[in-house]
Amino acid sequence: MKKKLKKRPQGGKKIKKATKPKTATKPKTATKPKTATKPKTVVKPKAEAARPPSRSRGRFGGPGRNWGMKRRGRGKKEFRPGTVANSLKNAVLILDFGSQYTQLIARRIRENKVYSRIVPHGISVEEIKKIGPRGLVLSGGPASVYDDKSPKCDKGIFKLGIPILGICYGQQLMAHVLGGRVKRTREREYGRQELFIDDHADFFNGLPGNITSWMSHGDYVIKLPKGFQGIAHTLSTPFAAFCSKDRKFIGVQFHPEVAHTARGSHIVSNFLYRVCRCRPSWEMGAFIRDAVAHIRETVGKDNVVCGLSGGVDSSVAAALVHKAVGRQLRSIFVDNGLLRNKEPEEIKSIFRGLMHMSLDFVDARKRFLKRLSGVTDPEKKRRAIGEEFIRVFEEEAKKIRRVRHLVQGTLYPDVIESVSATGSPSAKIKTHHNVGGLPQRMDLKLLEPLRELFKDEVREIAKQLGLPQDIIMRQPFPGPGLAVRIIGEITPERLEILRQADEIFVAEIRKAGLYEEVWQSFAVLLCIKSVGVMGDERTYEYVAALRCVSSSDGMTADWVRLPPELLTKVSSRIINEVKGVNRVVYDVSSKPPSTIEWE
Repeated sequence: MKKKLKKRPQGGKKIKKATKPKTATKPKTATKPKTATKPKTVVKPKAEAARPPSRSRGRFGGPGRNWGMKRRGRGKKEFRPGTVANSLKNAVLILDFGSQYTQLIARRIRENKVYSRIVPHGISVEEIKKIGPRGLVLSGGPASVYDDKSPKCDKGIFKLGIPILGICYGQQLMAHVLGGRVKRTREREYGRQELFIDDHADFFNGLPGNITSWMSHGDYVIKLPKGFQGIAHTLSTPFAAFCSKDRKFIGVQFHPEVAHTARGSHIVSNFLYRVCRCRPSWEMGAFIRDAVAHIRETVGKDNVVCGLSGGVDSSVAAALVHKAVGRQLRSIFVDNGLLRNKEPEEIKSIFRGLMHMSLDFVDARKRFLKRLSGVTDPEKKRRAIGEEFIRVFEEEAKKIRRVRHLVQGTLYPDVIESVSATGSPSAKIKTHHNVGGLPQRMDLKLLEPLRELFKDEVREIAKQLGLPQDIIMRQPFPGPGLAVRIIGEITPERLEILRQADEIFVAEIRKAGLYEEVWQSFAVLLCIKSVGVMGDERTYEYVAALRCVSSSDGMTADWVRLPPELLTKVSSRIINEVKGVNRVVYDVSSKPPSTIEWE
């Protein structure tokens, strides 16, 4: 009964740099080379990825077979894939209207090897023109288009002449601005709905007549703008999807970016390649080259310190900076007393022994526990830990000459859940100690080379940099450590109880062969005690909760249906081997509405 995660669809092979055919200089043979109409790199993708467009014109016009060779509007057939500069010109911008799914849209686009960037919903037309994206996506959001304070966009985006996809609120806003009508539903439509496809050209190409879609809305479009037509419906939503053939505008009421929508990645791929005519140019090898160059330029001849935790994020950040500046990097590992059992020893062994990197070890256990004494609020815990980390690094940096930068393994989800990175109405979920938990005054400048990446992209970089498999596949561990897995006050006694319970759970997960198949598996110590009976005596001890989730990026997650016999064994071991626990429970909540960590 092992739960296996689906492998993400592959967006196709890397495109080789096109070269000018030898026959192109001879007048008599000045015909289109075969590679211009049938690139070798255009292959049938695996899994849900959409097929490349055929030579025949579809709803949105234009033969699609040249999308990997010809640069739009210039007539050149030479293209270097993967560099960030080229990726920006081949990018899709996502205007954020406050949806908690906005990051998933970005994630799905990148899965299809196209660079995506989230921008504020109020971005100006001039700024968009400077970037020169291939298309735009208008995200969903909690507001109604008729609310006085609802987020709006520059109406000029609809005159840019580039494809636009509106999702949920984005669809309603598009219809409202362009002359359609939106109405509030009698009952909010939330959850899985059967979607009936009325037109399979381009956007729904390669899909069956009906699929399961994920809805989450209180308004819906009842009248289309002039020049639009419906291309899909549900039993309760007449225009679940519509399009304007001439303007390449598409609006969908459902969420193709969510895993609950069947063939969602295929739909996104259709928009990218059949409608926007993007190239599969986003790949991590090019990101590494660009990041190394940027780090060298930023750092110059100064030295750099890296806050190393042992997780894949900080490890990759350290390896990337080390590749760029070599001995100018000094990695600092701070034992804050909030780590798992035997973790400090493992980290020293891996980085000093296997990776041959300079590593300074700082024992700050008493310092952190003193700072956390009496603190029970999760946000205050995170901020206290973040501030203390910075102070430790600043003190250590003073011992090293010419240090001006601090490297951190901050990822995109960390930024999104801590603060609205784009000035949009997305709600703050929680403060991450290395983002919103940082002090306002800092002596060191932050260097965060992974700030715009998702976890699986970071793991791909780790593989290319040659990091040990144990680091690459290590499950995510929160920066504040066990402090956010103990509900209530942090004490040495509670930390020891949690370490033992967590070690047992993870050991059994490994023994069952599930460690690399799940996203995270860990124990949480609750602040409550319960009555029990052990050895004919009454006990009144803590409750331990087990959490095991599957995910592809940490933005959404589902609880893993672990075998009952495995849960039984883990529960029995914890209760019998860990003094202070007499009850074990299993968390069966998904994200959303819950978060993966309890605090």
